[in-house]
Amino acid sequence: MGNLCNLRHLRMGIENRNQFIIALISTFIGLATPPIAWASDPLCPAELESAIEGIIDRPEFARSRWGISIETLESDEVLYGRDREVFFIPASTVKLMTTAAALEELGPNYRIRTSIYSDDNETVYIVGRGDPSLTDIQLQELAKQLRDRGISQIETLVAEDGYFPGFTVNQNWEWEDVQAGYGAPVNSLILHQNSLDLMLWPEAAVGRPLRVTWVRPEQGIGWEIDNRTRTVGTGDREFVEIGREFTRPVIRVAGQLRVGSEPEPVYAAVVEPAANFLRGFKTILEREGIVVNTARVDNYSPHSEPEIAAIESPPISELIKTVNLESNNVFTEAVLKTLGVQAPTADAVEAGLERVISNLTALGVDPGGYALADGSGLSRHNLVSPQTLIDTLGGMAASPQAAIYRESLPVAGVSGTLKGRFRDSAAVGRVWAKTGTLTGVSALAGYVEPADYSPLAFAIIVNQSNLQTGELRDAIDAIVLLLTRLQSC
Repeated sequence: MGNLCNLRHLRMGIENRNQFIIALISTFIGLATPPIAWASDPLCPAELESAIEGIIDRPEFARSRWGISIETLESDEVLYGRDREVFFIPASTVKLMTTAAALEELGPNYRIRTSIYSDDNETVYIVGRGDPSLTDIQLQELAKQLRDRGISQIETLVAEDGYFPGFTVNQNWEWEDVQAGYGAPVNSLILHQNSLDLMLWPEAAVGRPLRVTWVRPEQGIGWEIDNRTRTVGTGDREFVEIGREFTRPVIRVAGQLRVGSEPEPVYAAVVEPAANFLRGFKTILEREGIVVNTARVDNYSPHSEPEIAAIESPPISELIKTVNLESNNVFTEAVLKTLGVQAPTADAVEAGLERVISNLTALGVDPGGYALADGSGLSRHNLVSPQTLIDTLGGMAASPQAAIYRESLPVAGVSGTLKGRFRDSAAVGRVWAKTGTLTGVSALAGYVEPADYSPLAFAIIVNQSNLQTGELRDAIDAIVLLLTRLQSC
């Protein structure tokens, strides 16, 4: 029986696939934290150390491990450090490194192409190269291109997967993670982020199971829903869980939502992504009036036939916005593997990580300061020092891609995973940073522009903590607020 992917303990799900998860977790664990009264009086650099340690040395953090590095961008002056050269599990702050390497190597205008080849319209090959942004809209465009060429029937439709050599699921990800939409497989034919998308609807009567519907009904064919949910009263807590079995087509949903509340989306990972893509494209072709007699999945191979239709992804500059703003793992791993196929080996992840090392080294980042197992930070095998994140941020601040890179980051109180943080504080609009969350891990790294001090780069990581995520984030945010108060004294 497959384990449920529990939203109470979601690792990367706290940051991914819409902010509803954050609100839902907060409701469940009772973290209706009152607004923090942010101090705004000026702070001298000489006072920063005692102010930070007044936060991280509180008794509740006695068993937590802190890694912090804070530097000025202009002069690389270290304003504060604690274990800044020591390895930590970085969670999604790894995305800072992956997206920096992608921008440096591929350039902001690089696009991922999906092609259709045929020389007789009898056998039509669709070849994916890992575009994570594909939805029905893009596949409809491909279908229209075929129809405009006068194609009304395809004898054999072949979906070619395997452009990315190696495993579709990272072998360092945990059992719980690979069941969820945020841990979906990353292959070369990705449709709707390889996610099975459902909605949970409270019923009008307390005690009744939630109604479960498919966002795209065609995805539900062949799946059984094991519904262990219920509708509860307005004063009860809310939480939902989703998981799937690996040996049978069974999706399990559990939890409870309040009567009269809004429906909640939940996401599970597809099992066979290439077959899922093929079914989706075949359905769209037939809607466009193109009959498909047979269809199959095959391995990728180069084609000498003419390309008769094609679409391209948004440029990398846009893809990395999805990576960093939404902390999207599927987009990240697709970008990493795209880096990998620039220098093909037996495994696109390994090759991609080698390209990350090469590009970061060129930016001045010490390759001895980190050891990566993936590009997204979902793996607990990742090890990164706070100083490595600082060096990455500093290197990108001096890069021709600096503005594009910074614009991909969440802005405090404004966008992405920071939209709900730092509200009504001096950090709003002055902090650009990437969040990171795993069980027992919370991190934030990015840029700060104090009103009366030079721009800063900072990296703050907490590991080995048994505290709730909200408590860790409050402490991290309090440290960042200190930075906004800095002025020369």
